[in-house]
Amino acid sequence: MRNPKEKWGSFVARWFLYFFCYSVIGWCYEVFLEVVVYRWGFSNRGFLLGPYCPVYGFGALIFLACLSGLKHRRMEWKLPLQAADGRRIAINVTPVVVFFGIAVIATVIELVASYLMEWVTGGWMWDYRRFAFNFQGRIALNPSLRFGLGGMVFLYGIQPLLEKVTDRLGDKAVRMTALVLFCVMVVDLIGKVL
Repeated sequence: MRNPKEKWGSFVARWFLYFFCYSVIGWCYEVFLEVVVYRWGFSNRGFLLGPYCPVYGFGALIFLACLSGLKHRRMEWKLPLQAADGRRIAINVTPVVVFFGIAVIATVIELVASYLMEWVTGGWMWDYRRFAFNFQGRIALNPSLRFGLGGMVFLYGIQPLLEKVTDRLGDKAVRMTALVLFCVMVVDLIGKVL
């Protein structure tokens, strides 16, 4: 029988790996937007030196914690139409509810992150004033909808793959990998602060 501390350590290590992977994916997304979409040229989009944006990692963990259970539920909207067998036709609306949940959560995270960054550094790293339906340039409808779409790709596509990879690695390899990556991020953070 496994030691409960070992089991807890494996759980934390897996979630840290998810955090790290989504931080890197978020950094890649930000760089893609800058270089390919907006054609502004390359700049390190993270506030740390490494290729990761921790706000995406935290957002992903919050999505997992808040929406994983909902993702597996079937929520139906019954239409006033009947099928040939007499049953009412129902549409599964769970993905729509999950999409809006992601968009709302991401928007709140982005708003809070902008205030935290402003408090710590004097400003934040984005400006949405050029978008319609923005609030102080901190959040806007367009990015919120993009985060909703990206979150759907993450929750329904990427996360199941990451879970398979971490399952194949095994607990010991997951814990060691997480420890090494954690140390890298801590050294990066210390280097940034000093």
